Amino acid sequence: MADTDAVEAEPVEVDDAEAALVEHYPRLVRIAYVTLPAALGRHRRVLLAHRLAQRALPRTRRPVNGVPEDEDPAYVLVRTEVVRGALAYGKRQAGWRRWARSALVAAPLPPQVIGLRMYPRTGDLDDLDLDRALSELDAPARAAYALRAVEGMDEERATALLAAVGVSGPRKAVHDASTAAQTVPFRTLASSGFDPCVVHARPTDLMRRRQHARVGAAVAAAATVAAALLGVPGDGDHGGFGAAGPLGPQQAALNRVLDPAVVVRADADAWTRTSRLDFASWPARGDRTDDRGLLQRALDGWARPSAAVRVSATPGTAQTPPVTAPQLLFAGDVDGAGVVLLYDGLRVVRYAEPADGGGAPVLDFARVDGAAAATASAVVVARSTDGNARYLTAPWIDRVQLRNLLKPDAASRSLRRSADGVTDPVPVPAASGSCGAANSSWTAMQFTPAAGAPDQQPFLLTDLAELTPAHLTHATGPGARQGEVNDGQALGDWAHAACRLAADRGQGVRTVGNWQFAEQRLPDDAGTANWLCTRADSWSGADHVSVQFVPPGTAPGTPATVVAHGRSTAACGPMAPGVLSGVLWKSPVGHWYLVAAGSPEVASITAGGLGGSSDGHTLAVPARPTSHPELSGRLPDGSTLAALT
Repeated sequence: MADTDAVEAEPVEVDDAEAALVEHYPRLVRIAYVTLPAALGRHRRVLLAHRLAQRALPRTRRPVNGVPEDEDPAYVLVRTEVVRGALAYGKRQAGWRRWARSALVAAPLPPQVIGLRMYPRTGDLDDLDLDRALSELDAPARAAYALRAVEGMDEERATALLAAVGVSGPRKAVHDASTAAQTVPFRTLASSGFDPCVVHARPTDLMRRRQHARVGAAVAAAATVAAALLGVPGDGDHGGFGAAGPLGPQQAALNRVLDPAVVVRADADAWTRTSRLDFASWPARGDRTDDRGLLQRALDGWARPSAAVRVSATPGTAQTPPVTAPQLLFAGDVDGAGVVLLYDGLRVVRYAEPADGGGAPVLDFARVDGAAAATASAVVVARSTDGNARYLTAPWIDRVQLRNLLKPDAASRSLRRSADGVTDPVPVPAASGSCGAANSSWTAMQFTPAAGAPDQQPFLLTDLAELTPAHLTHATGPGARQGEVNDGQALGDWAHAACRLAADRGQGVRTVGNWQFAEQRLPDDAGTANWLCTRADSWSGADHVSVQFVPPGTAPGTPATVVAHGRSTAACGPMAPGVLSGVLWKSPVGHWYLVAAGSPEVASITAGGLGGSSDGHTLAVPARPTSHPELSGRLPDGSTLAALT
């Protein structure tokens, strides 16, 4: 992959750095964990890795230079700080007490774990090989391995980052990491148990804890008596929880957060005065924004839902009470229910209760950390049993239209909205996608921003059974750089890929990008085939890709053939767009071939077992229907690209 030119970036604001840290937190923690010395033990490395990721947040706006133009400056800043901190810990173990004292002053407290030992899953052969390989590397080489495996960096970018954090021999570190990768490939880290955000827990010494528990019980009893005698603020006001609510100062603090009078409300024109369009600039809308009773029930239901409340959450979304006063986005009656939408900076929460009191309330949680512009443009306010949904749209949206993705040439239809921005009912794509039928459809909403919005390009969203719809994008040519679905080619490619979106329903997907990475002339004068790589990025980081083959003559709306899948991979993404795959194909005259294609940076392809190779990023060689070739591609720098299967 060719190097991307670096650009001089504006100083990074603290809130942008926080958004980047939260969005990419699992990646940052994994980089820190791999870089830290193995001698610390797994439990301590887990806690230190989380600590290093959290202390990467700057206290004030910070300049950052040399940022590649395809990367977020805020993420580059926090990633650099994580690497610097992990390397500094390794270098200063001789004077660890002095380092610890300075770190305690500069950093937030690490996660506190009492009575448990935490460690990532290990024990697979791949894990053991990786652990052994990393233990033989020094800290800079481990950091280089993490950057190349987790971030998908090439050697030049990894070298530049290590040099920026003060490594004296960055090229040697990258070389050592590449040497280790010959034994344990970088992809092993992505699929192994070296994930300090997914841990096992075991108890510590139970006998000693039992002895300490007797002393602790006596202290707790004394504290309870003292609290009863002296009085604890908030004891007389349980904020709707009754006697089951938390006691003392905790309840007083929670009651303040759950007071409808302190709910945050943005101005109607707040979005016109911000550089970042997100949920924080949504005003409070709806005909019941002053209904204190409804707001109180919504807040209480969020903090302590009763057994009658039906709760759902996007995968990876915390269902904890708010820690600060949330922002009100909507409160009103929609389709026979009182609905409240709240936002706390990381989540959108929807509370709905039947207007006639005849059913159970519903509480939905959805992650929206890092959401901006398109991904912060709509929230479901109501779903009906007839397969329709209504959406509350962002204040910066001027027009909404409906498209059938399976009919790319069909005109879009206008969608009416109320004065509060609530849409008329929209057909939700069925779980099966209704593909193959004469009246097949997959509904997408085309949003057009208002004249004052920073970016006025229309964009597509589609409902994947989540509280927030997914953003659909498209790319062509080198680099997998995603743009909006605004032309005939983009709509044509999505007509072949839309039905595959049914597999992403309920998976917490926020963006799905389609990339036409190759066109290939097929043998026997069969015509030209297209290759698509579809990448689904989720809020939790559990991303996945699929490679799809579109033979010539495939009718619009006919699903493409899925030939490969990949999970926890950087393929087809901005960090490492390279992709290679193949399929056994029968020509119209009855001959069988292995046809394969790679992204534009692939210089040559080899088909082991068939004796075929080609210069360039496409390959077609005679094969049998039972052939099992092994594909590999070579990049211009001489490195090898494995095929997705």
